Amino acid sequence: MAKENVEVLEKGHIYFFYRPKIDVKDDIKNKEDVQNFYCALSPKDDKHSRLLIIGKEALPELSNHEKFWGFVSRASISKKQIKEELESYTYQTKTKGKREQPAARPCGEGVYRILQHDDHTHLVYALEYPKKRDEVQKAFNIEREGNYIINVKNPEKGQPKNAGMPQDQKADFPKRLTEKFEDRRFVPVNPSDFLNYENAEILFIGINEDIKKELGVELKPEKESRKNADIYNDLNLDKEENPVAPLFKGKWE
Repeated sequence: MAKENVEVLEKGHIYFFYRPKIDVKDDIKNKEDVQNFYCALSPKDDKHSRLLIIGKEALPELSNHEKFWGFVSRASISKKQIKEELESYTYQTKTKGKREQPAARPCGEGVYRILQHDDHTHLVYALEYPKKRDEVQKAFNIEREGNYIINVKNPEKGQPKNAGMPQDQKADFPKRLTEKFEDRRFVPVNPSDFLNYENAEILFIGINEDIKKELGVELKPEKESRKNADIYNDLNLDKEENPVAPLFKGKWE
C-alpha cells in the first residue's frame, strides 16, 4: 500500500524497444548500431497508450541522479497503432533509391506506476522480461526495477542549448494543462494527461532509492510464460518482424 504522501496517478504495462540503424539491419553488435530507443506506456484503462523516444538511446543511470530528455512521439493511440509504429517500412531517397528501415526489437516488459510523491512525480517500473539482464539491457540502463523523477517542460519557455524539441514542434497542451505551468519551466507530470500530447518533453532523473521503502509501493509483474508474454499478445507483435532474442535472452538481434 502506498504511503500517505503518495498518490497513484496511473498504472499499466511498460515496454522497451530499440530500432536498428538502416545499414546494420542484420549485424547489430552494440548500442552504436541503434537509431532510436523507445518506451511504450499502456495504461490499465486501455485508452491512451503512448510511445516515447528517450534521448541518448538509454535510460539515465539511477546511481547519480543522471538526467535525460525524452519526448512523446505518438500519443493517445491504440495498441494496434503502437505495433504499426514499430514495424519495418521502406522509403525512397534521391541518392540511394529505396531504403528499408528495420523493425524495432522488444527488449523489456513489465508493469509501471506514475506516482505523485509530495511535490514531485515518479515513474517506477518492475520488469517481467527478461528474467536476467544481459548485454542489451545493460546497454540501455534497463534495470530490473527503475525509479525516476519525471517532469514535463513548459513549451513556452524556450529550449536548453543542444537539447529539447525544435520550437516548431512543441506540444500543444489544452488550457487546463498550460495553466499548471504558471511561469515555471518544469512541473510534475500530474495529471498524467500531459503524456497524451505529442511532442510533450519529459525530463527523467534517475533515483537510486528502493521503490517499496521510499514510496510504499510494491510492483508485482505478472507471472507468465514466454508464449503468453504481454508484449506479444497485448501489442500483437510478430516474432519474425520483432525478434524475441533481445527480450527473452538479452542478446542483440
